[in-house]
Amino acid sequence: MKVDIKTKAQIAQMREACRMSAEIRDICANAVAPGVTTGEIDDLVVEYCEKHRVKASFFGYAKFPGHICVSINDEVIHGIPSRHRVIMPGDLVKTDVGIFTKGYNGDTSRTVALGVTDPEVLRLVETTKACLKAGIAACGPGVHLGDVGYAIQKVAEEACFGIVRDWIGHGVGRTVHEDPQVPNYGTPGTKLVLKPGMTIAIEPMITMTKAGEKTDVLEDGWTVVTRDRCLSAHFEHTVAITDDGCEILTLPADYP
Repeated sequence: MKVDIKTKAQIAQMREACRMSAEIRDICANAVAPGVTTGEIDDLVVEYCEKHRVKASFFGYAKFPGHICVSINDEVIHGIPSRHRVIMPGDLVKTDVGIFTKGYNGDTSRTVALGVTDPEVLRLVETTKACLKAGIAACGPGVHLGDVGYAIQKVAEEACFGIVRDWIGHGVGRTVHEDPQVPNYGTPGTKLVLKPGMTIAIEPMITMTKAGEKTDVLEDGWTVVTRDRCLSAHFEHTVAITDDGCEILTLPADYP
């Protein structure tokens, strides 16, 4: 495993990709409404990239056909945008997007609970936000990745929700996925020690049931769903490890 340690100047360059990733993430999330198709959400990313002369990080990555991942309800991640997939009231809609510019990528996601009134579903969303908060709060120089994973795991398990283990966070920077792997579970004091200059995507994927921790990939080769088809939520920030803690690069956003 070779982790790319970035200089302060390189992180300054990466901030632009992350800022723009956050901006289009929120544009897409705010566009989620009844009757809108996931293909129309994808169009927003295309328009943004054309306007700012940047690239959608996911488009063409390992032959992914969309510019954004839009995953609904039991779809955990990697949902392919489609003009045939209509968003409906009561849906949990996960928008996951990245922008590539000036040699660097950002990566970020959020979950929109569209007209959801079920308290348990809303608790799932709020718990996933809290998991992201806890993971970020645990980050800093000298901290083990096992500490970060444990912080996320503790919040999810105390709320009696499941944690997807087949898919995890990761390093991000010059490419969409870099070392190290960043699990949403762990044992304190284990795994890689974080150092200033590391940039990682922390992305808890939390499920309504413990059985939902197991996942399957649909026939399209991309869309990941909970095996028991329970609901899932997903939030993600790209963060940089600093000399005295960490910096969230994919702000602004009023979450978590």
